[in-house]
Amino acid sequence: QLQASGGGSVQAGGSLRLSCEASGGNIASYGMAWFRQVAGKDRVFVAGIAWRGGSTKYADSVKGRFTISRDNARNTVYLQMNSLKPEDTAVYYCAADYRAPVVVAEMWEYDYWGQGTQVTVSS
Repeated sequence: QLQASGGGSVQAGGSLRLSCEASGGNIASYGMAWFRQVAGKDRVFVAGIAWRGGSTKYADSVKGRFTISRDNARNTVYLQMNSLKPEDTAVYYCAADYRAPVVVAEMWEYDYWGQGTQVTVSS
């Protein structure tokens, strides 16, 4: 199971750090990613980190502002979000992809999903 936390309400320009902790398994063999979804719209890829080598991939809309990282010893993946904008408002989901050779942005490639955590950025 994946448990996402850390969402909240901030003003534009602020920061939040999301966490996704796994239970019942170890994330070391999983590529991990964050997606986000606005009501009425599709869930979209935000950032991902490979299970081996630690390479990362970001959506263009968050490059330079968001950073994904992982701590396998803590079985946790993080999303540091800086310089937040109102358009970052969404429900954020973490996901796990077993031994994916590269980070992928397609949500159907992911095997496990956490529940969402709401991020609201006000102007």
